[in-house]
Amino acid sequence: MTSKADRLRGSIPPLVTPFRDGAVDEDAYAALVEFQIENGSHGILVNGTTAEPSTLSVAERNALVTRAVRTAAGRVPVVAATGSQSLAETRDLTRHAVAAGADALLIVTPYYIRPPQRGLVRYYQAVTDGIEVPWMVYHIPGRAAVSLTLDTVRELRDTCPGFVGMKHAVNDLGFVSECFAAAGMDYKVFVGLEELSFPMMAVGAVGLMNAVGNLRPGVLAEMCEAVWSGDLLSARDLHHHLFEINQAVFWDTNPIPMKYMMKRLGILARNEHRLPMVPATPELEARLDGVLRRAGLLDPETGA
Repeated sequence: MTSKADRLRGSIPPLVTPFRDGAVDEDAYAALVEFQIENGSHGILVNGTTAEPSTLSVAERNALVTRAVRTAAGRVPVVAATGSQSLAETRDLTRHAVAAGADALLIVTPYYIRPPQRGLVRYYQAVTDGIEVPWMVYHIPGRAAVSLTLDTVRELRDTCPGFVGMKHAVNDLGFVSECFAAAGMDYKVFVGLEELSFPMMAVGAVGLMNAVGNLRPGVLAEMCEAVWSGDLLSARDLHHHLFEINQAVFWDTNPIPMKYMMKRLGILARNEHRLPMVPATPELEARLDGVLRRAGLLDPETGA
């Protein structure tokens, strides 16, 4: 488990799910995995929020994990997001990911139900009992409606041998430092909010799990590597270079803007979602085109 945990660092983007006429397009998904590896990402995250997992069946989520592991073929770590609001469903997703060969698990706090902290602890203990791959909590209270407390981090660290860290998708930089103080600097924190990418890495986060990595994987990988080499000025400059695109990702519900921009740049063949998610409006498309032009990703004259 230690060697697998050691590989968990750097930019590990949460991939979008390509659809074709309503069905998951696994071939297009495999191409996205290759795109990430070719452009320097340090890993990939399957079935994260950006993948629209709540619109996928358990079978579809499992199939994406299997395809990602086979496509990556050990070249980069594959992190499988296996959380749901149901304990039984989370167990099924988790056990499939382990059997398929995922290198690590990311398990969201069960959403909607708003459990007490003691319930969260018992839930994670039940899900990960007997699991021999490293796992992390996906901390995203804005969507899950429940926050992780420092006491819960301590208890999971003490009672779950495979618990190695969290994806932190909340605007609370202070909590990250508190986690390091309580759990040690080997506690792995991945940044889940684009606006905190550089600041959180500067205080000790090991990497990024940011939606914008679908669009600009190389820049995010460079930022991580600049921090590791101690070149904080370069890392800061890269962070600010991405500022407007980072904002644009959230001009509508993620991944609506991201899928449009990926199609616009030819990374994705179709800008297709499943209800209740819908494609970008014409007004949003025009705003996003402006962002891409200013970032130098579209020709300012031809728009191509």
